[in-house]
Amino acid sequence: MRLAPQPSAQPLRLIVLLLLSTGVITSPVLSSGCPDRCVCDDQLVVQCAGQHLTTFPVNLPLATRQLIISNNRIVELPPLALNYLSDLVYLDCSNNSLTEISESTFGNLRKLAYLDLSFNTLIRIEDRTFGPLTSLVMLRMTDNPGLSEIHPDAFAENAALQVLDVSRNNLTVLNITSLIALPALRSVGLSGNPWSCECDNEDLQHLILSKTEHLGQTVCGSPADIQGRRLGEVGIQLRTLCHQTLGSWDYLFFVVIGFVIFAAGTVSAWVMGVIMVLYERYIKKKDEQLDVDDLTGCCGCSFIFNRQLLARKHIRIFPENV
Repeated sequence: MRLAPQPSAQPLRLIVLLLLSTGVITSPVLSSGCPDRCVCDDQLVVQCAGQHLTTFPVNLPLATRQLIISNNRIVELPPLALNYLSDLVYLDCSNNSLTEISESTFGNLRKLAYLDLSFNTLIRIEDRTFGPLTSLVMLRMTDNPGLSEIHPDAFAENAALQVLDVSRNNLTVLNITSLIALPALRSVGLSGNPWSCECDNEDLQHLILSKTEHLGQTVCGSPADIQGRRLGEVGIQLRTLCHQTLGSWDYLFFVVIGFVIFAAGTVSAWVMGVIMVLYERYIKKKDEQLDVDDLTGCCGCSFIFNRQLLARKHIRIFPENV
């Protein structure tokens, strides 16, 4: 039995190469040149800074190690094109118009050690945004005026992270649980943010005193009575405020609760006492009734026995008298 001949893949390859050569489709996989308006050197560095780019450069060499696209007007980092650069270790995206970064953006950049997202228009950082960047050592994310929220687990998987700079954004709170757990972290930049000096942000004080640079520029944005004061100065005051002693209302609350518990206990004890007394009276009355019934039963039996005995004697004596 002969099998039908399989179609050859060679014509398909020729068609793809023809489309690529005519510019109908482009693929970063097959690119080994240098993007327009960029400079590529033999050190695998691609320099595209200040070229008025509005889109991410195409035709990047796959072996690129450093990519500098700062000082442009790029609004998006396309995950497909970026993740082909699996050997990338340095990425500078500062001073662009980026508004959003997702987990898929850096999905295949396992070797990336330096990332700069400063001077953009980021609004929030979601969970696992930087999760794939297991080799990330330095992350600069400063001067994003609209950046007001960073997910508590945004850096949870960046065990190699040593330097984090989120200065001059619009952050008011920062959950430091995942940051404290990072073993290599040695420096955190927090200055220039309107930090909330409330009790829900108390843990930030520990991070500021241990790993923060430029303490003088890390100030409170709220509440109004301590606005403008350095976070390092209000640490003790905030700790006292958040763990203050009980007030008059607290004592009144405990007095009322104590009275309620006392009253409830007293009433419960009285009810139990009444029940026990009634139960004892019932048992005593029942025992007395049983005693009376026993005595009555015994007297009746004796009377019947004596009467029968007399009757028998009368029967035996009567014939003898006759």
